[in-house]
Amino acid sequence: EAQLVESGGGLVQAGGSLTLSCVASGFTFDDYAIGWFRQVAGKEREGVSCLSAIDRDTDYADAVKGRFTISSDSAKNTVYLQMNNLKPEDTATYYCVAVGPYARDCHGANDVDYWGKGTLVTVST
Repeated sequence: EAQLVESGGGLVQAGGSLTLSCVASGFTFDDYAIGWFRQVAGKEREGVSCLSAIDRDTDYADAVKGRFTISSDSAKNTVYLQMNNLKPEDTATYYCVAVGPYARDCHGANDVDYWGKGTLVTVST
């Protein structure tokens, strides 16, 4: 059974940093695009960042470019999201996702094969 387990969420002041982690199991990590979505209550889930399955190219939403960095460790089947200079509008539940196999990007929420349960990030003013 495929699983994605996130950790690292919490409360941080605006301008601060957090690193989210996601450990994958039950599928071939290197064959899937791996990334992060986020959702604010009452709004649709939106893509934040993604690592391509083909060559691990990175992709970022415009709202987080220059502040967030996605990376992975294949030996640990883990993907990370380093979030710097956090803003109150980054407050959301962050979900780890996997799309594939051999997906070039994470596409939209309807294309995701596997979802984690989410980790809450709250940025205070």
